[in-house]
Order: sequence, then C-alpha cells, then structure tokens
Amino acid sequence: MTRDEIIKLLETVGAIRTGHFELSSGRHSATYIQCALVLQHPQHAEKLGSAIAAMFKDHHVSCVASPALGGLIIGHEVARGLGVRAIFVERDRSGQMALRRGFELKPGEKTLVIEDVWTTGGSTRETIGVVEQEGGLAVASGAIIDRSGGRLELNVPAKALLELDVPSYEPDECPQCRAGDTASRPGSRFQRAQH
Repeated sequence: MTRDEIIKLLETVGAIRTGHFELSSGRHSATYIQCALVLQHPQHAEKLGSAIAAMFKDHHVSCVASPALGGLIIGHEVARGLGVRAIFVERDRSGQMALRRGFELKPGEKTLVIEDVWTTGGSTRETIGVVEQEGGLAVASGAIIDRSGGRLELNVPAKALLELDVPSYEPDECPQCRAGDTASRPGSRFQRAQH
C-alpha cells in the first residue's frame, strides 16, 4: 500500500480526527488517529496486516505479539499474513503488561511485536519486555502509523507503513491547554478507567 492509499483509507473511515486529545502516552495533540475505525472493517484490517507482514517476511518469526487493546487486531492480521500465531499482552491487576490467558513463548522464540500507532512507543517497549521476560526473542517491531517524529527508540528494528509528522506535547507545554482548552481522552486505556 502506498502512503496516499493509507491516508485516503484512514480519512474515508474517519480515523484521523482533529481537536484536543490526551493520548494514551499522556501527551497532548490536536490530531488523534483512531485505528479501530479502520480495523473494524475486516477487509481493511487484512490489507493493512498483509502490507506490514510483507515488510517483515525475512525475519522468519514464529509468533506475533501485540499490546491489547490497540495492537490486537492488526497483530492478528500481520500473523495471518506471515502464517504464524498471534498472542497479546494485557495489563494485569497491578497495571503491568503481562502474558495471560495461557499464552506461552518457547525459549528463544522469534517474535515480532506489532502495534497500531506509535507516539512514544511505550506500549511496544512494554510488550518487548514481556516477550523477553517470558523467554522469547523480540526480533523486530512494526506498526500501521509512526507519529513519533523520528524519536522512537525500541532497541529492535522498527518499521511502520506510514510515518506522520503529528506534533504532540507534554501537558504543561500544550498550546491548547495554555489557551484554556480541556483535552478529551479517546483512547481505550482511558475508557477502561472511566468504568
């Protein structure tokens, strides 16, 4: 998929939103990319997953691991494209990412970590940590969108289908907060916290 095709797809389903948002990373931005709106359509999820899988076919992984909830669907589709299994990590009662639900990794199992959107890469780094803690070997990481502005540091090779230069700010540096506007919290992590 080309850059223009991906952007058009995201725009068509309304996945690129403008306003004032607090991202899952805690940073603020005038742009929010809700990949769930594109991934709700299986044909789009499969197409994006196949495109990411093609970028990592030479890594010879046997597993794809993703952070729940954002990376779950795209991780599954990437695994389908690579012909391997898909697992996910999720927060336990203490709020730490953990491998649950009976998922296991074999010692040294080559694993690809997949996320929907990178801003700081925090959830991906946590997932890599869980993979390694459980004995697997995180060999690379991929995403649909990298909005980190080149600041992503994952300690494994990382590639995204689309790099977007979308500014984000610490809350005390956010121009919209300074103007008195309140950020909305659209991410799934925040939705859980409200219930």
